[in-house]
This record gives sequence, structure tokens and C-alpha cells, in this order.
Amino acid sequence: MTVTPGTTAGTDAAGTEILLELVDDEGVTIGTAEKHWAHQQPGRLHRAFSVFLFDRQGRLLLQRRALGKYHSPGVWSNTCCGHPYPDEPPFVAAARRTAEELGIAPALLCEAGTVRYDLPDEASGLIEREWNHLFVGLVTASVEPDPEEVDDFAFVTAQELRELRAERPFSVWFETVFEAALPGIREIAGRDW
Repeated sequence: MTVTPGTTAGTDAAGTEILLELVDDEGVTIGTAEKHWAHQQPGRLHRAFSVFLFDRQGRLLLQRRALGKYHSPGVWSNTCCGHPYPDEPPFVAAARRTAEELGIAPALLCEAGTVRYDLPDEASGLIEREWNHLFVGLVTASVEPDPEEVDDFAFVTAQELRELRAERPFSVWFETVFEAALPGIREIAGRDW
């Protein structure tokens, strides 16, 4: 496992333990758990979010996760994803992490539903057991990614996304959250998606 210098998988840069909100099968909060422990097999169902931002041309902003990430390093994924802190509204967490990872604030951010999944990541041995809140929106500012979080980024059309997915590895959750967010994506970016 690779972690950012000065951190462990379940702590932030200051060494503070990161807690996630555990939920039941209805998405109701039932407690908290340390981040890395919640992703260990068999996994603990927890709250998460996924963001899909589009530019004015209707292209999706993708990111390639930094190589130093403990989970799914170096793979392509949606604009931003993560976990709200306990008692933090998912919408607030989505906007916060988008700013932290990509240096941008969405010009528009809309809820696009939720999706629950259990997805093992064979490369890391971790599991994603998540109650995921989906958000779609627009970005108009220049992207200024944090290199500790993002290795690369690209704005892609629907066709370019299909080509990239055929050529490059994507996060284990990408297809599930993308398919679940498609109705909202089409409202923002058009029927071509």
C-alpha cells in the first residue's frame, strides 16, 4: 500500500484519524468508523459521494488519481469522489472535495440521486461498500489540481470517454456511479451522453 508521506491510509495530513459515516441499507446513519477499516473486507456500508462536472461544451471532467493514493492510485475516475465527514451534508462534502482536489468551485451542482453498491477492488484488496450520493454540475473556472490528489485530468466527450475506457484502467466504482448518474448527466450535458 502506498500512502502520502506523513500520513497513513486512515489519517489526514495532520495525522488526524479520518472517520466515515456508517449507514444501514436505507441510508440512515448508524455510527462512524475509521476510513481504512471501513474499506477492509468484508467492508462496512458507509456514506460517499461522486461528482460529475461538465464544461460549457458538454465535456465531462475526468481525473486520473494520484499515484500516491492508498486506494485506486493511477486510475481514471469521475470528476471527484469521496466521503462526507460525520454530520457533514453530502452536498457540502462534494463541493469541499472538488475544491481541495481540483482547485475549482462548481458553477452549478445538482443532486442526481443515490446508488448503493458492493465493489471489491482486486488490485488493492479493499472493498467499496457505499451509499453514494450523486451530483452533476458545471465548471467554468480553470482546473488547478492538487498533485497529491490528482495525477492528470481531461475534459472528454461521450465518444472520447468510451475510447479512454477501452484503453485505460478506471476506478472500480466508475461504471456503477456513471450509469446511476446518467439521467442527471443528460439534463446537464445533453442527450449525447
